[in-house]
Amino acid sequence: MAGPLAGLKVVELAGLAPAPFATTVLADLGADVVRVDRAKQAFDVLSFPHDPLSRSRQWIGVDTKSPAGRDVVLRLVDEADVLIEGFRPGVTERLGLGPSDCLARNPRLVYGRITGWGQDGPLAQAAGHDINYIGLAGALEPIGRAGERPVPPLNLIGDFGGGGLLLAMGVLAALVERASSGRGQVVDASMVDGSALLTAGLHGLRNIGLWNRGRGGNMLDGGAPFYDTYETADGRYVAVGAIEERFWGDLLKVLEIDPADVAGRLDSAQWPAVRDKLAAVIRTRTRDEWTERAAGTDSCLTPVLTPEEAASHPHNQARGTFVDLDGHRQPAPAPKFDRTPPATPTAPHEPRTDTTAVLTSLGYSPEDIEKLRADGVIG
Repeated sequence: MAGPLAGLKVVELAGLAPAPFATTVLADLGADVVRVDRAKQAFDVLSFPHDPLSRSRQWIGVDTKSPAGRDVVLRLVDEADVLIEGFRPGVTERLGLGPSDCLARNPRLVYGRITGWGQDGPLAQAAGHDINYIGLAGALEPIGRAGERPVPPLNLIGDFGGGGLLLAMGVLAALVERASSGRGQVVDASMVDGSALLTAGLHGLRNIGLWNRGRGGNMLDGGAPFYDTYETADGRYVAVGAIEERFWGDLLKVLEIDPADVAGRLDSAQWPAVRDKLAAVIRTRTRDEWTERAAGTDSCLTPVLTPEEAASHPHNQARGTFVDLDGHRQPAPAPKFDRTPPATPTAPHEPRTDTTAVLTSLGYSPEDIEKLRADGVIG
């Protein structure tokens, strides 16, 4: 596969969203990934058809709890640059696949770990999900309408932005450092840590007094009428982000609103009245009518698209923002590279289908593979 990470070898121990997302980012950019799944077929959330989080991989099934299965993984580690795992702290150590086990075999290995709470701390062994991690990080409380409860932003902040993406960045940073030191290291990515980092800009606004009105009452959280969503005549929505005065002027022209009718827009005391005026006007046309009227202006008025609509939007089509894999749309690799562009991702396939090929490449004979399969070590 092409891409800036071509030739990089990654071993992924199959897990939930953040770890496979980190591995998908690496695979999208050209890394050669082998995913180690369970030896036996089982319906669970780790493997399902057409999942973008399992594309562009070889996929093997191994019983990692058995000595022979552990040896299979360690032989993969011998040749790997990176290992990614997303279990609770101590799980891979109990399997004999922890950092000390793997780095003893391959001192150049970058061992990437992703958990909710981190590898240490009072909550390290506690259960949790995205909503819990972003709650503790201070990233959930500010999200929502004034006077209402916080709204979970899907699992985009903890699992993907503050989790998997930060893990991928940490792995790449460790690889850069390895180029000079010759040594691998452990990357401890915590979704609490990463989600807190994503709120850095919010803390900056607080520090200068520009974020002090509580949930839903500030400039970027829906409190300001010039940065919010509005319902249109057809029950859909447009997004308005006319923060700067020049963009606000263009917006008023598109909406055909007299500036005198919405004076004082920077005065938070006037925000409810300004919002009511904008909302009343925007409800008079459909979403697509407003989109057409705003085209070619700097009004910062855009349609709020569904995920399905986003894939068909002309801009996203021109950029190749989405790809079609076996008839299923999904996001394309990002970012883009002018000299080493990644190839189109390969579609996910059935788990365990690459087991024989991968083991053969590691030097296992056909007889060895047959015995491992007969003993239930591989699938």
